[in-house]
Amino acid sequence: MGLIDSFGRRITYLRLSVTDRCNLRCRYCMPAGGVPKLRHCETLSYEDLLRVSREAVSLGIEKIRITGGEPLVRKGLVDFAGRVAAIPGLRELVLTTNGLQLTETAAPLRRAGVKRLNISLDSLRPETFSYITRGGELQRVLDGIAAAEAAGFPPVKINVVVMRGVNDEELLDFAALTVDKPWTVRFIEYMPTLREEGWREHCVPGREILRRIGERFPLLPMVSAEMAGPARNFRISGAAGAIGIITPVSGHFCDQCNRIRVTAAGVARGCLFSGEGLDLKPLLAADDHDLLRRGLRSLIVGKPGRHHLENGDVGDGTVAMSRIGG
Repeated sequence: MGLIDSFGRRITYLRLSVTDRCNLRCRYCMPAGGVPKLRHCETLSYEDLLRVSREAVSLGIEKIRITGGEPLVRKGLVDFAGRVAAIPGLRELVLTTNGLQLTETAAPLRRAGVKRLNISLDSLRPETFSYITRGGELQRVLDGIAAAEAAGFPPVKINVVVMRGVNDEELLDFAALTVDKPWTVRFIEYMPTLREEGWREHCVPGREILRRIGERFPLLPMVSAEMAGPARNFRISGAAGAIGIITPVSGHFCDQCNRIRVTAAGVARGCLFSGEGLDLKPLLAADDHDLLRRGLRSLIVGKPGRHHLENGDVGDGTVAMSRIGG
C-alpha cells in the first residue's frame, strides 16, 4: 500500500534538504540580511540523511529530490548523491540547484546517479538577475546549463518565480526558449515564503501567465508524466520543449500533493506552509529503525489537507525558503 495519508493521497516523493546555506540571496527566498545559519551540530550528517532516505524508500517513497539552500555548496554532496541513488527501490533521484557550480559538478553528479536537474533561473537579463539574486552572475548559470547538457543529463527544467514589476516582462522571452531548446520552463507563482506584507502585489496568477504567453504563442496542453510534479504542462505548437505552470496560490494542487519534506536540521514537514513539523533527531539518536519508520508514518497521517494562502493565511513568523528546501 505504501504511504497513504488521511486524505487518501499516496505519498511517493521526499524533498531532502542537505543544507540551509546558499551562495545567492534571492529576494523571494530569504531576507536581505540573510538568516542565522545552522551550526554544524544542528545540521543532519550525511549518514543520518541517508538513514532517513532509506527508511522513507522502504515505506514507499519512490522519488527523492536533493535540495538546499543550495545543495552543491555542501562538501561531499556528489558522494552522498551516489549513496542515495544506490538505495534499493528508489526509482528517481533528482536535484534542484541554482546552477552556479554545475560547470564543475554536472559530470560527477551524472556519474553518481542523479537522473535529472531542476535549475532556478529567474531572469535572462544580467541586471535583473543580479537584482533578484542580490549579486548573482547570470553567465555562470548559463554555463552550468551547458555543462549539464554536455554531461548527458536529460533536458533541464528551468524554474522561474514570476514577480510582477520585476521579471514578468520576460514571460515571452522564457517561453521562446522552448521553441528551439528541449527544455521545460516552469513558471511559478510568487509565494509569501517570507511572510511579508503586501506579497500579493508581486504575485502574477497562473491564468494571467498563460493568457499573456498564449497571446503570442499557440499553446497545446500536455499530459503529465507519472512522477511529474505539480505543474500543468503545455507546448508551443511545433516547439522542442515545454512550458509548465505551477499555481500554489491561485489554483492550489493540495488534493494531489504527494510529497513530504525534511529540512537540513532534521525537521520533517508535511506541507511547505505548515507551522508544525516532526523533529527526527531524537528518532535518529535512538538508532531504532522501527521508531524512525513510525515517525515518518505519523507525519504522513498528520499531513494537512491543504494550505490556506488564498485566504491570506501565511502563518506566523518568517521562514526563509532556504530553511525548508522549497
